[in-house]
Amino acid sequence: MKRLLSIFLAITTLVTSSLAIASDKSALTEIKERGTLRVGMSTFVPWAMRDKQGELVGFEVDVARRLASDAGLKIEFIPTAWDGIIPALLAGKFDVIIGGMSITPARNMSVLFTAPYAHSGVQLAASKDKADGKVTIADYNKRSVTLAVRRGAFTVQTAKKYFPKAKLRQFDDEAQAFQEVLNGNAHASLASSPKPEQMAIQYSDKLFLPFKERLSRGSEAFAIRQGEFDLLNFFNNWILLRTEDGWLKERHDYWFTTLDWQDQIAKGQ
Repeated sequence: MKRLLSIFLAITTLVTSSLAIASDKSALTEIKERGTLRVGMSTFVPWAMRDKQGELVGFEVDVARRLASDAGLKIEFIPTAWDGIIPALLAGKFDVIIGGMSITPARNMSVLFTAPYAHSGVQLAASKDKADGKVTIADYNKRSVTLAVRRGAFTVQTAKKYFPKAKLRQFDDEAQAFQEVLNGNAHASLASSPKPEQMAIQYSDKLFLPFKERLSRGSEAFAIRQGEFDLLNFFNNWILLRTEDGWLKERHDYWFTTLDWQDQIAKGQ
């Protein structure tokens, strides 16, 4: 009897475990049932920013809104500090990061990346006053040089790679980093294009681009939690469709190669 009871309990446990596993809802199913796609993002121009009415606009915002619309979902944006955005995703605070996040092996250890939906690079904009005559990488790789960057961003790795001797000042967003240069407290700021190029145009009396070529090229992708392969498949197919019909390129060109949208944006971004 004891042996039969042990076998029965083992079978019951196995069946119960199997049913529990089978009843686990996929990430995509949960989103569909909720009817809302929760998107984690961080504001930086022109990926995501606030307009004069306080509404979110930018390339990432367009992408997330179109994605939700195509799927018949509502959209909820959850602004999150960049250095905490992956932990927040893993904690389940949102479904996906759509925030100009470049694919890196280190990040890929924690999250799943979709296929790239955009490509950018890192460029440097320098102060005409503090960095006058500095036009080579060697000119900025000195202990006397101070560089401003956004905390937790890919640009920090780029700065350490090309300018290991320079002092790094890290800020929560790119606006603060560039303001440090405009205020004369740093020689230059590194950021993903087109931020440096656009800042050099906007503040042509104070900033310039010392390098013709970008320091690095990045591939941006959505990030989701490990194991969510159904969601990965959905996002990858959406990226493929919107790439093939030219929509992603059209939106990217608008936000990255023009300043037609600049009058919409609230000051200080």
